[in-house]
Amino acid sequence: MIFKFRMLSDESDVFVRDYEVRYDMNLLEFNDFICRDLRYDNSGMTSFFLSDGEWRKLREFTLMDMGEGMGGFHDSDSEPPMPMEKVVLGQLIHENHDRLIWQFDMFADRAYYLELIEAKFVEEGVEYPRTLFAHGEPSDQYDPEAGGVGEKSIFEEMMDDFGDFGGGDDSYDDEY
Repeated sequence: MIFKFRMLSDESDVFVRDYEVRYDMNLLEFNDFICRDLRYDNSGMTSFFLSDGEWRKLREFTLMDMGEGMGGFHDSDSEPPMPMEKVVLGQLIHENHDRLIWQFDMFADRAYYLELIEAKFVEEGVEYPRTLFAHGEPSDQYDPEAGGVGEKSIFEEMMDDFGDFGGGDDSYDDEY
């Protein structure tokens, strides 16, 4: 089986990626693929999180084995983080709209959001994993202020036109 994920960013309204990956790909391989696609340095500390429908983090999967009682997002009620290399996508993802969060900056809590949008059979002659669709530039890996290489969403561009109305008229009386 092939999983088709859509990846979005909360830092850029114009960033979208659609990835097709095998269901038996482990999370470490998926992490490496995403790093290559986004041209990110793969030496950073990244984690995957299984997410619920409201994008709340559930279970963490880390680059390294953190052992019992170690790791980032984990409390006494949750399971300790698991190493990415020990988990395949098919163990976590079971139906359309299942979600993962790929956190690439632990210190600034920056992440991309992945949702399964389709599961299908392998196409003959196609190599996986692959980027099926790419729009917009990824956020700068190390500088949260840099954003998606200066791109604005259509909404932001339109709102710039309304900047001239910001001052208002303080002498206006609302009673009439």
